[in-house]
Amino acid sequence: MTPKTLITGASSGIGATYADRLARRGHDLVLVARDAARMETLAARLRSETGVAIEILPADLTRETDVAKVAARLRDDADISILVNNAGAALKGAYAEQDSADVARLIALNTTSLALLAHAAAARFAREGAGAIINIASVVGLVPEFGQTAYGATKAFAIFLSQGLAFELGPKGVYVQAVLPAATRTEIWERAGAEAAELPPMMEVGDLVDAALAGFDAREAITIPALRDAGLWDAYQAARRAMLPEFGNTRPAARYRA
Repeated sequence: MTPKTLITGASSGIGATYADRLARRGHDLVLVARDAARMETLAARLRSETGVAIEILPADLTRETDVAKVAARLRDDADISILVNNAGAALKGAYAEQDSADVARLIALNTTSLALLAHAAAARFAREGAGAIINIASVVGLVPEFGQTAYGATKAFAIFLSQGLAFELGPKGVYVQAVLPAATRTEIWERAGAEAAELPPMMEVGDLVDAALAGFDAREAITIPALRDAGLWDAYQAARRAMLPEFGNTRPAARYRA
């Protein structure tokens, strides 16, 4: 059966590149984003070049009704076997100086929609004993020192959600991957209002997605394309796991007792 993938944030950047790469792998697609015109242009090109079936599903994932519409599609369309949870945004400036409404929209898009769409897919995939969820997180979710507090917190959520889902759903036949890009050349910087002179060196989006798909093929739980030494992540995980037995202690550590 031809695989079908639903991709959020599919009008540009990482999402549009996933659409290109997966279409060339023979996947039928459901593209989700606010900009229907850009998705139609992308879909027309990919239909012509690859012959796959592509549907456009316009949605603003900061709106509850639109999230519910996409979640219903994930629950009801038994042909969708992969979710690429990519839609996201960033904010410029320090947390204390950001507008509270902007922070709320960031959380709605980067965490609430991500969690609800993953939930809709997970419920059906678990029943079917198959399927895959790809959550696009960020290395910023591991690095509070970068000073992108609100954005980083949403990406830390995406990492934890992915790890928790992998633990729960892996035994049921569902694969969950978190992709942690470092700085990548997409429109997210311009939309966040970043100045060109402030931008760090960036990975090209095609390289990022190709690496993410290599991690997908290898069934990695965490894929960090910029990390040259995979052993560093293994050491990070080992240090975290070494603390777990301590969490069962029923008395505070000696340093907290007079």
